[in-house]
Amino acid sequence: MAHHDLHSHAHQPHAPANFNKAFIVGIALNTTYVLFEAIFGFLAHSLSLVADAGHNLSDVLGLLLAWGASMIARTPPTKRKTYGLRGTSILAALFNAIFLLVSVGAIAWEALHRFQAPAEVAARTVIWVSILGIIINMLTALMFASGRKGDLNIRGAFLHMAADAAISAGVVVAGFAILLTGLPWIDQLVSLLICAVIVWSTWDLLRESVNLALQGVPKDVDLDEVDQYLSGLPGIAKVHDLHIWAMSTTEVALTAHLVKPDGDLDDDLLNRVQHELHDRFGIDHMTVQLECGTGDRSCLQEPDNIV
Repeated sequence: MAHHDLHSHAHQPHAPANFNKAFIVGIALNTTYVLFEAIFGFLAHSLSLVADAGHNLSDVLGLLLAWGASMIARTPPTKRKTYGLRGTSILAALFNAIFLLVSVGAIAWEALHRFQAPAEVAARTVIWVSILGIIINMLTALMFASGRKGDLNIRGAFLHMAADAAISAGVVVAGFAILLTGLPWIDQLVSLLICAVIVWSTWDLLRESVNLALQGVPKDVDLDEVDQYLSGLPGIAKVHDLHIWAMSTTEVALTAHLVKPDGDLDDDLLNRVQHELHDRFGIDHMTVQLECGTGDRSCLQEPDNIV
């Protein structure tokens, strides 16, 4: 029986949603607030306020990075970049997670040093400045809320803003606690608690962005379920060389070899697979090869073949 190869490339339009307005407003608000917060933080001798300003500055850089990546990701493919520059959104999500953790390290380091020589804190100033921060950060986070589940890059921006709102709330609590107790070291303690919250909220973003950067299977796609679906197609005896990876933070690709012993080319089957992979698993780009199964074409990169 003759061997037939058929590659079907399925391109489904799944461009990332346009959050340009959210990025512009968020960057403008947060840049203004960083300057405001830093000035009053120094005047009030509040580490938590100054630390929050530094963290907000890293978030402005993170928003700029995420915005730039979302724009670059729309660049059309070229002969040298056949997928375009979609992958920049993955790198932006990864760098955003790293920025958050680096800023946490700086805050924690300074807080530990401040325990040795606590400074008097102008608690009322800290409270009012931080309340303003809660309002700004919540408004910015809400602008990204609709895209946080479908786009890891937008999720990174959302987490930045949500974390900032939590930090500002923590600083408000610290201000009231200092007013009630007169203990300035509460400022440092709250800073460390804030650091723990940020690490906890950022860890999943870091893990998933690293996974996508290494071309791992996105966490929302179950490779075994995809394998079972393909194996259950009519006329398909075996599936091998199955690979699933992310082209961007919104697009997933798949390649697979389907063994079809009757040797017939089947465009209707491929059209069905294209639509069902998209609708059931969110896979936007597929490359499928149909073959008779007369030779051993198993991929050396399949898990079962790796020694």
